[in-house]
Amino acid sequence: MGNATEGLLTLSILGSAVVYGTDVFCAMVLRPTLSKVSDETVLEVMGTMHGIADKRMPVPGAIGWVASALATVAALIDGQQRVALLSAIAFAALAIWMVIYVRVSAPINKRLTAAVGAGASAGIDPRALQQRWDSVITARAGLQTVALLTLCLALADAH
Repeated sequence: MGNATEGLLTLSILGSAVVYGTDVFCAMVLRPTLSKVSDETVLEVMGTMHGIADKRMPVPGAIGWVASALATVAALIDGQQRVALLSAIAFAALAIWMVIYVRVSAPINKRLTAAVGAGASAGIDPRALQQRWDSVITARAGLQTVALLTLCLALADAH
């Protein structure tokens, strides 16, 4: 079962790394960039980006999350308690990330995406929506960091 555990950990790392990189980029680069552009630009860029990202990003995110759960089970079956604990921590971090995404980020994404093309007539404040979205991106990036770190430690410890 050790090979299965290692394979699942690797799969989880690869899926989670996509989301990690995206969230860290948003926290470090996108957030300060958007603070320097017009509301119309925020709406057009973020509405368009979320329209694309919300279709594509669930795949690597789900792969990372599900594989972390399966790696936990495989490690338990194989008697690798430390590996199981580390992958369970990753799973929990990804679960908390998902709660934040579903409750805060996803509704904002939908509003910005729907408003693209309507401009000023959209009846929304894109800057306020983006600031609310920005308010959780550091936490999301931190949770992804915890998940990725614990998955890497689990893989290093797996045999």
